[in-house]
Amino acid sequence: MTDTARARKLADRIRVVVAETLQRRIKDPRLGYVTITDTRVTGDLREATVFYTVYGDDEDREASAAALESAKGVLRSEVGRQTGVRFTPSLTFVPDALPENARTIDDLLEKARASDAQVRQVSSGATYAGDADPYRKPVDEADEADEADEHGTDGAEAGAAGADGAGKSGGDPDGKDA
Repeated sequence: MTDTARARKLADRIRVVVAETLQRRIKDPRLGYVTITDTRVTGDLREATVFYTVYGDDEDREASAAALESAKGVLRSEVGRQTGVRFTPSLTFVPDALPENARTIDDLLEKARASDAQVRQVSSGATYAGDADPYRKPVDEADEADEADEHGTDGAEAGAAGADGAGKSGGDPDGKDA
C-alpha cells in the first residue's frame, strides 16, 4: 500500500490532466460545459474516480456522460503519459452531487427565512406574558428606605427588620405568627 499523500498528489494530477485534455483534445459535440470537481484514487493507485458537473439540463448531462465514456481510453492514455506511474489507473466518471446538494440547501434556507418572517409578523404586536424584565434585581438599602417610607416606618427600622429576617412577612416559616 502507498501512503495517502502520494495518492492525493496523483489524484490532483489526474484531475488537471483530464480537465486539460477535455478542453484541448476532445472534440466530441456531445460534450457540454463539463467541470472536473474532484478526483479520488484508491490506495493501491489502480482506480481513479473522477467527479464532474455539467452546466445545463438533464439532456446535456446525459450527452456529456456518454461523451466522457467514449473518451475514457484517450483520457487514460494521456493520464498515463503525463503522470509516469507504472500502472495507469482506470478512470471512472461519476456525476458530482454538489449542485443538487446546493439546491437543497438553498431551498431549506428559503423555508427558514419564510418561517422567520412569519414568526416576526405574528410577534410584532405581541406583549410580554409577565413583566417586561423577568429578572430579579438585588435590593439595596436605598430601595428598602423607600419601601419603608411607603409603609410608614423609618429606614432604620426597616433595615434592622430586614437584617434579622423578622419583618412584616414574619419570621415563622409556616406563616403563623406566635
